[in-house]
Formats: sequence, structure tokens, C-alpha cells
Amino acid sequence: MKELDVDIETGDDSYKPETEEQQSLLPSSARDAPSPTPTTSKTRTFLVAYSYLIFAFISGSLACLLAQYALFGTSCITSGYPVSNSTIHVLAPPYVGSTAVHNWPPATPTNGVPSLFPTNVGHAGATPTGAEPALIITAPSYPIHTGAAQLVVPSALHAGTKSTKDFDLFKKWGNLSPWYSVKRGAFGIDSDPGAPDGCNVTGLHFLHRHGARYPTSWASYGGPSSLASRLNKAAANWTARGELNFLNDWTYKLGEEVLTPFGRQQLFDLGISIRLKYGFLLEKFTDALPVFRTESQDRMLASALNFAAGFWGIPYENKYLQSITIEDRGVNNTLAPYMTCHNGGNRAKADRGTSFVKEWAAIYLKEVRDRLQQHIDGYTLTIEDVYTMQQMCAYETVAIGFSKFCGLFAEEEWEGFNYALDIYFWYNSAFGAPLARAQGIGYIQELVARLTHTPIESHNSSTNSTLDDNPITFPLDHSLYVDATHEVVVLNIITALNLSNFAANGPLPTDHIPKHRSFRVSELAPFSTNVQFQLLSCPSRDDEQIRVIINDAVAPLTGIEGCPEDANGMCPIPTFVAAQKKTIAITDWDWACNGNWEVPAGHEWSTTTGDVPSPLG
Repeated sequence: MKELDVDIETGDDSYKPETEEQQSLLPSSARDAPSPTPTTSKTRTFLVAYSYLIFAFISGSLACLLAQYALFGTSCITSGYPVSNSTIHVLAPPYVGSTAVHNWPPATPTNGVPSLFPTNVGHAGATPTGAEPALIITAPSYPIHTGAAQLVVPSALHAGTKSTKDFDLFKKWGNLSPWYSVKRGAFGIDSDPGAPDGCNVTGLHFLHRHGARYPTSWASYGGPSSLASRLNKAAANWTARGELNFLNDWTYKLGEEVLTPFGRQQLFDLGISIRLKYGFLLEKFTDALPVFRTESQDRMLASALNFAAGFWGIPYENKYLQSITIEDRGVNNTLAPYMTCHNGGNRAKADRGTSFVKEWAAIYLKEVRDRLQQHIDGYTLTIEDVYTMQQMCAYETVAIGFSKFCGLFAEEEWEGFNYALDIYFWYNSAFGAPLARAQGIGYIQELVARLTHTPIESHNSSTNSTLDDNPITFPLDHSLYVDATHEVVVLNIITALNLSNFAANGPLPTDHIPKHRSFRVSELAPFSTNVQFQLLSCPSRDDEQIRVIINDAVAPLTGIEGCPEDANGMCPIPTFVAAQKKTIAITDWDWACNGNWEVPAGHEWSTTTGDVPSPLG
């Protein structure tokens, strides 16, 4: 889905431009004031000054009206709508909804002489380093990530609605939420992500999403830039008031697809966090450098480099190797598997979620649309417009720090938006999506190769044989791996792993929110979501163990064949690998991605395993 703008406020209500102008007319000090005159002279002076003020006011008003008439015709005087109770409708100016852009840096800076500003001038002083941190093992408790201290939510949501003490708006934006530590036990395992008693962490396979970004260039439903364009094109016809009064001078300030400043900071912080927890794993790299992977999209590469800056410090060059795979049609890439899955471009197969979101939006936003419509004349709001305003709230907040759109909605309406995104991703990318398992299976093949230290047996999915068969670009004997991808791929992988506890309440209905649903996109795939495949050695167990930790909450592995119920969510690696090999063997990438299969529109057909209809019918 396409993933927007408020004026930056100073926070000082004492300043008003008109006040400043009035103040400039006053004497600058008592020294500049005129000398006292007799009472008659004062009266005459007052009358003359008063006459001049009246004349100036009338002249200025006429000049203003003439100027507006010349620019806008009669529309500057009347809105064309009936005026009741002496209400005057002033139409929105033509720039409303237009895109505001600040291109940086300047194209030809006058002081652009890099040779005068080297980044390395020597004289660094002492530079000894200390031991690597091992917080995952040594700390008495696990550090909790609380989200986004730099971002601001409205002081109150929609007036007159019930407020819940523990309501957190940042957790109600589905995949647009900033990542946060999911509370312990949320997925069914009441265990800390830290190493269980008696166990030692021996390795980490770390998978993360890119950071907060501007909206993408397209949207199957909603789309902030589309709403901005519609408002701008109709600006000569509408005016807003009340809750929507801010729209009268609102402009669209969002870019497209690249990381926002907050998104860059998310990945920098994430890099620091992983270094603090798992830095000790670097001690195993005695003759090689770690290989971290990302792909070529701007936000993906920027996310990887910001992660590297946090993890390694600056400069990070020569401390690791950054593999950049190509995201483009026809290039195999497990971090962007949809690029070589032909059926992934077929909306009837790959975009089932949009129609279901529309069904749900028509229910939870009907009263909201009617309420907001009362505050705008000359423009008919649609359900999609109102849904997009909720998107605007999320996108503007992670881009410019605050959004006035957020305060338009009540808590229950934000719960509705959050669930709308659950619906979308359930049916498009996760357990309810017919292509989910096939698109996630390539990464599972790579994970199994790394866990078993053996090359991929058959390149029959999205794996890239050129890269994956080369031990330099795809090492098999490292203790630390870091891969960056998209939220849809994270959900593909969770589905392909068969973490079936997240599918316990599926298929998701579109007429109500299930009371205790297990699938929540804000917990599984927010901005900068991250998955730890944690490897452990426990003296009390014969085999090395694996755990899956998603945004700091341990996930149960009982949906994986052979994995036992375990208080800490552990499964023996040989058992885990055997189950994944079986899944790989039964997943038919060619049929899923190239086969001529169909699914009925609507709710007639469903899956809770992310599988396509069988080729055998």
C-alpha cells in the first residue's frame, strides 16, 4: 500500500505578524514621544489622526478587494453556497494540497570546496578500544525499545470520545508504526529474549526491515499524495472549518519512498542495539569479515548503511562487507522475491487484501465520514478520503514529527485503522495470501544452508545461484548474519516458517475485529521490524537450539513439525532444519509463481498457510 502535512509550529502563541506590524508603529522609547500640548491642540491632533486612520482603513480594504477580484473573480466574495447565521465562507487558497519541496543540498554551493574540509586530518588522540559487549548474556534484564521519543502525538484525540490510559497511538498504524518491543508473552512464550539460564548464545541470523519512509509511488487504496492532489484541484470550490480548519492552508510536504530523518535514526539505533547485545560474536571472526546483505532500492541501502553506522561506528568502511543485491525484474533475490514471481504482478492473485480493506473501511469509517463532512463545504468526502487521512497521520508523523490529521480520530477509529492493515497484509503477504509461502521459501533455503554450513541443494525459487554459490558473497560458516528487506518479505518468511500461532484466528473477518486476534501487523512488520534467529548451546540439551524472537518477543515454534513445547521457545536445530527441508520440498515455486491457477474473488476461497491452490485441484 502506498504510504503525509502540517505547518511547523513555534509553540509560542505570543507572536503574531499583525502584532509585530502594530508594534512597529509605536515610538521606540519615551524619548521619541511628542511633547505635551494644550488640551485643544490634543483634541485637534486626535481628530486629524483619527480621520487619517479611517481613510487608510477604507483605502486598504478597497485595494485588497480589487486585488482579490482581479485574481479570483467573484469567488473571493462568495463561496456560491447559502450563507446562514451570518456565516461567511472563505474558499481555500489555490496552493492548498500542493506539494512543498525543499531540495537539499544546493545544486552549486558557492563554498563547495571539499579539499578545504577533509574528514581526516590526523591528530585523533588516543584510540584504544574495549571488549565487545554481550548484553544478551551479561545483563540482568533485557532492554526494552519504547518506539519514538522524537515524534509527537496530539494532546488529545477526537473530542468527546473515551480515552484509555494505556492507549498508544504509535502502535495503531499497522506496518506504518515505528517498531517497538512487543511485550513479553504476547506471542505465547513467557520468556525473556536474553539467553536462558545455563545457555550460551553461539550465533545470530538477524533479519530487519527498512526504516520509516515516505509513501510509495502507488497505492491500491488510499494514498496520501492522491488525496492532496484531489484537494488541490478542487481548492476553488471548498472551504473547511472546525476540526478541518487546518486544511485551509495545508500543503503536502512528503517525498516518495526514501527514508525520512526518523527512519535513518531508527536504523542507526537498531545497529547500536544489536552491537550491544551481540558484539561478542565478532570475536569468532579471526580471519574474515562479516557479510551483511541489503538490496539496491534507495531506502534499503540507506537502511543498511545507517545500521552499519550504528553497529560499527564511523567510519564503518573496511570493518565489514556490504552485499547489495539487485531489486529489479528478472533478477533472483530472496530479499525481494516478488520481482521474479510472475503471479505476484497479478492483482487477482497477489492483491486480494484491497477489496477486503474496502469492506471493513465502509463499516468502521461510515460515521467518521459523516462527522468530518460537516466541517467541509464544497468537497464531498469519500470513505477512501477519510482512510487516507489516517494514513496521512502516520506518514506525516514519521516524516515531519507531528500531524494534525491524528487528532481527527477517536481511539476506536484508530483500532479500526490498525485492523484494516492487518486485513490487508493477512490476505496479501501472510497466511491468507496464496503466494506468501512461495515468496518466503527462498530465504528459508538460505537459512537452512547457513544453519547446516552446506550449499543450497537446488536453486528452484528466488535464490540467486551466482551469489549464493559463492562462499565469499554468501558465507556459510559465520556466527553473525544481517539481512535487510521489506515488511512484505518478513511476513512471507514468517508464513513460510509455519509460525502457525499467528494464524490461529484466521481467516480475518471484514465485518468486525476479532476479540483476541493473534495476527497484528504493528507487532510483526512495523517500520524497522526485526527478527532474531538466535542460536544457543545449552549443556542440558544434546543439540544446539534455535529461537525466533520478533521485535523482542519470543515466538513459539510448535507449528514447526517436531519442535516441542518449550518454556523458552527453543527447538533443536536438527529438528528445525528437518522441518524446513520438508517445507522446501513441498513448496512448488514454479506452480505458485508461473502456474495458471485462480482463486475466486471475495470470501469463497481462503488459506491459512500461505499456499496456492493445489495443481491437482
